[in-house]
Amino acid sequence: MPIRRLPPELINRIAAGEVVERPASAVKELVENALDAGASEIQVQADGGGLTRILVADDGAGLAAAELPLAVERHATSKLNPGDDGGYDLLRISTMGFRGEALPSIGSVSRLSITSRARGHADANAIFVEGGAVGAVGPAGFPGPHGARVEVRDLFYATPARLKFMKSERSEALAITEELKRQAMAHEAVGFSLDLDGRRTLRLPAEAAGDEGRLARLATILGRDFSDNALLIDHDREGVRLAGYAGLPTFNRGNAAHQYLFVNGRPVRDRLLQGALRGAYADFLARDRHPVAALYVTLDPELVDVNVHPAKAEVRFRDPGLVRGLIVGGLRHALAAAGHRASTTVSMAALGGFRPNSMPPHAPGAGFSAWRQGGWAQTAAAVAQAIPGLSEISARADPDDQASWGPGLAEPSVTSVFDPVDYPLGAARAQVHETYIVAQTRDGVVIVDQHAAHERLVYERMKAEMADGGVARQALLLPEVVELDPAEAERVLARADELAALGLTVEPFGPGAVLVREVPALLGETDAAGLVRDIADDLAENGAALALKERLEDVCSTMACHGSVRAGRRLTAPEMNALLRQMEATPHSGQCNHGRPTYVELKLADIERLFGRR
Repeated sequence: MPIRRLPPELINRIAAGEVVERPASAVKELVENALDAGASEIQVQADGGGLTRILVADDGAGLAAAELPLAVERHATSKLNPGDDGGYDLLRISTMGFRGEALPSIGSVSRLSITSRARGHADANAIFVEGGAVGAVGPAGFPGPHGARVEVRDLFYATPARLKFMKSERSEALAITEELKRQAMAHEAVGFSLDLDGRRTLRLPAEAAGDEGRLARLATILGRDFSDNALLIDHDREGVRLAGYAGLPTFNRGNAAHQYLFVNGRPVRDRLLQGALRGAYADFLARDRHPVAALYVTLDPELVDVNVHPAKAEVRFRDPGLVRGLIVGGLRHALAAAGHRASTTVSMAALGGFRPNSMPPHAPGAGFSAWRQGGWAQTAAAVAQAIPGLSEISARADPDDQASWGPGLAEPSVTSVFDPVDYPLGAARAQVHETYIVAQTRDGVVIVDQHAAHERLVYERMKAEMADGGVARQALLLPEVVELDPAEAERVLARADELAALGLTVEPFGPGAVLVREVPALLGETDAAGLVRDIADDLAENGAALALKERLEDVCSTMACHGSVRAGRRLTAPEMNALLRQMEATPHSGQCNHGRPTYVELKLADIERLFGRR
């Protein structure tokens, strides 16, 4: 079969299949063009899910009449400039677009019109493209002093087969909304608006550039709850900067749809970044829960390749380990700095449960115990034996209540006038259902799940001990040979030192195989081959051996669960206060090992509103 040169119209349609996958892809390309033009306000209108009509209007620099034909010509762009030697450098791309494919690709599968007035020019001009056929440039009206209005009608009319693969108009409209939200998160100093079928859907005024403006923009898009429960991230390492906001572990979701990642202002979907985010929260969330975050990576354009895919949604880093380490380290530092803080949504959900006639009738004598009532079944000494380190009398306990702590406990001398209700978690006042500690703070009430809270404390102590002394190893009586793909085996062996620090010793055993000599003692009897294969999968997908870390953490979590104070155990006042003080001093104690809250705080003002006092 002879080789033929394809006609330009067909080439553009083939390119459109890569660049313009759906209406949201066209919106993305047109919005990025507006951003590159220096727009401060971008308006988007879409009808029929974007298939009937798309309009993107901006107040950017605009296009002169002579530039309009070039704008719809394939591989013509203003984003790349030749160097002194006349060459073009694709490694230093600082604009959103650069390939020169978007407008000709869109024009080849739709009816496209571009109307523009260049900055400093008195006249406005327009050009029309229909199914790849380019019309002449002519004068046109334009409402603003400068900018561009790009209108796309009947998208994919020239490629009817593509229309069959479109989803419903509602689904396409939601995709457009999501795309515009991502662009707005990346550029808080630019105002955005979106109209769908004539109805204003999104209105985002321009915010001040910087952290405060960015948080205001994120709060508008993700909700006020996010801003109330977000941690500021700002770290840099070797010329790479990580900024943005990440939610507290107790502020989580059932999927990863609320994770937004940006590289040099470009929204991306990158497995490396998503894996790093998952790894940073792996210690705080169950596998089926996901954090909420908006992270911005800024680095020299030479250190990242954005020319990986025509849609420019993927990037490739020159030093992926550096970027991943920065994300994991920066997030964990912020989470540690949050201390015992839990999300405000926890208390809001609790208050929502307090409604008239919503509580069952009180059953006298059923399931309630308060330490003021006396009559403990266990003495403090017995509890101390069962819960080491928890039953010592706290120097911070309420002095006025020491005499009621039960037999055998002498009243301590009062050495300070400090009121324990001034501590963040307050002073223990009662134990309810032998499970929940009720504490009084200066301006509210705190309810603590004693088992979940102590489980977290024990878990953190075990992790610290494991980090100090390393992970104990158990030698296999018969070393196990694990057959892998040669590339997988190479990835595993390249991380042999890291795995050894976690208690797993592997050695090369011919091409495509590794020999396992030692496994972490914490795992007991384990499937070494399955563990190594899981690690190989993690390395391929995320660049880190998360499987081994998660298994160790699961074991520690299980051991902490069995070694912590159980629900149904009565605690004395000093034990309850000691638990509260340990929680205040321990990072991450606001959530259990699965991301659930360990305590709920109800402000006095909220309680007063429940009873109509406010």
